[in-house]
Amino acid sequence: MTLLPLDPDAHAQSLYEEVRGRDEVWLYLFEPPPSTRAEFDALICRKAAHPERTYLTMMDHTLGQAAGYACYLRVDEPHRSIEVGDILFTPAIQRTRAATEAMYLMAKHVFEDLGYRRYEWKCNDLNAPSKRAASRLGFQFEGVFRQHMIIKGRNRDTAWFAMLDSDWPARKQAFERWLDPANFDAAGRQRAALSALNHAQGERR
Repeated sequence: MTLLPLDPDAHAQSLYEEVRGRDEVWLYLFEPPPSTRAEFDALICRKAAHPERTYLTMMDHTLGQAAGYACYLRVDEPHRSIEVGDILFTPAIQRTRAATEAMYLMAKHVFEDLGYRRYEWKCNDLNAPSKRAASRLGFQFEGVFRQHMIIKGRNRDTAWFAMLDSDWPARKQAFERWLDPANFDAAGRQRAALSALNHAQGERR
């Protein structure tokens, strides 16, 4: 997995082909499913040019193409806090090692390259898969902001999760142990779950 700046010219085609007709991908995102290629291209262009967010494309080595995107947002430089969000995993990489590796690389950049002290994950409180993913990746649940937003004409209560710089050494070790090829059998099944590795690391602290 490699992360690259989102480039509409280079990445829109493969992303569109992967999500076309898959409306469920957009269920908890801020935008409704684009109904045409032109709408999709316009959306990707807006994201790539966003003045306050940094969008990254997930380039999957196995597929040889763009397989998703995510962004850094709500950047608070004085307090060294940043959020990961607007995550789109195409069906090709959902629940795969590649998706987990992308999240590992984004967290590593936040703590090791940018030197931030707080990394946030927020999602609709109804989005059970996103909440499970946050916990699995090592984010700690911090509570629910009730009636936080109105999205697509409906109320959104927002679940907040965060990872701190003091958490990162243990989280990094868990990520790297999980991503190690030795953690998978010949059929690609994991030997140890990431959630279990994170739990074990937490008990040792």
